[in-house]
Amino acid sequence: MDDQTQTELEAAAFRRLLQHLNERADVQNIDMMTLTGFCRNCLSRWYQEAAAERGIDIGKEEAREVVYGMPYDDWKARHQTEADDAQKAAFAKSTPGH
Repeated sequence: MDDQTQTELEAAAFRRLLQHLNERADVQNIDMMTLTGFCRNCLSRWYQEAAAERGIDIGKEEAREVVYGMPYDDWKARHQTEADDAQKAAFAKSTPGH
């Protein structure tokens, strides 16, 4: 496989991941962090870092909008719930450094 095709496939897979996450707005970031070690905010930070590596200045909120599909504050108001004690305990156990 040539590099261009690989890049196109990776980009398509990333777009599908974002679509899937947008379809599963019920899944909270804390649950993602507990189970996978990353969340939507991580993806947006990685996106921002990839842009910076290429000399492209993308702000934190702009990167989050790419991942969340809307402004982050709007997403939080629509979908984010307060983490309960069980979620916080599971997160603490799975990510001791946070």
